[in-house]
Amino acid sequence: MHKFIGLLAAAVIASPALAQQKKAGAPYQAQDLTEENMFSQNIEGPNFDKAGNLYVVNFRHDGTIGKISTKDGSGEIFVTLPEGSTANSIVFNRAGNMYLADFSGHNVLEVDMRTKAVKPYVHSDRFNQPNDICINRKGQLFASDPDWKNNTGQLWRIDKGGQAVLLEQNMGTTNGIALSPDEKTLYVNESVQRKIWRFDVDDAGNLSNKTLFTEFPDFGFDGMKCDKAGNLYVARWGKGVIAILSPRGQLVREVPLKGKQCSNLIFGGRNKKTVYVTLQDRKCIEMFRIP
Repeated sequence: MHKFIGLLAAAVIASPALAQQKKAGAPYQAQDLTEENMFSQNIEGPNFDKAGNLYVVNFRHDGTIGKISTKDGSGEIFVTLPEGSTANSIVFNRAGNMYLADFSGHNVLEVDMRTKAVKPYVHSDRFNQPNDICINRKGQLFASDPDWKNNTGQLWRIDKGGQAVLLEQNMGTTNGIALSPDEKTLYVNESVQRKIWRFDVDDAGNLSNKTLFTEFPDFGFDGMKCDKAGNLYVARWGKGVIAILSPRGQLVREVPLKGKQCSNLIFGGRNKKTVYVTLQDRKCIEMFRIP
């Protein structure tokens, strides 16, 4: 009798943990965070602020930034951008300021998180359409800048204060961009050419030693992020998978998603072990755990 009671008590204690594990899903198994059609077709650029709040571009319609609950998938408009501006990517600096790649306005925008005031951080007529951005600990931004019409692209560094420096031109359609954890390597992909390049980054943010990291024979590329171990997670637009590549460029795994047009991703949740992915065909956010 005592043994039965002990087993029953253990089951009762374990059941909340099992329920939570079931809710989270098995590793690498995609599930929905939000409902479909909560965003425009230009959903992209997910990122977290220091407080753990998730922001995603083009909530409900173009020209907005949405604030999304990771608990129940609900959302609200955090800020509406000036007319003519459409964001594609979000990053935060160490002070907590939000920066947006504004592809239609040819800007990188800065958002005051307290007042929600939006202003151009840098504008240039030499920009094609800033697409994706990443940021280092010094506050320097690196921006991809594709010319989709001509299948070409540029690569920029934007120094603190909003000074744009052209790092590379005459590339393919530059899109996804990511820094390694030690910030000594910059990865840039070309969507149409299906190539990923790596650059060495010095202390001043200059690039050298451009090397082909890997390439694929089919489908396209979009956003990329590095995990803490230096593995590169790549949104394979059209195939509907997140490809995980080792620091040596070897394909470790592909994580299948429900949608096909995966546009970008970000690590979040406890210990950054949940990957949140934006899907342009489903106009929603999916997520999966990593071990």
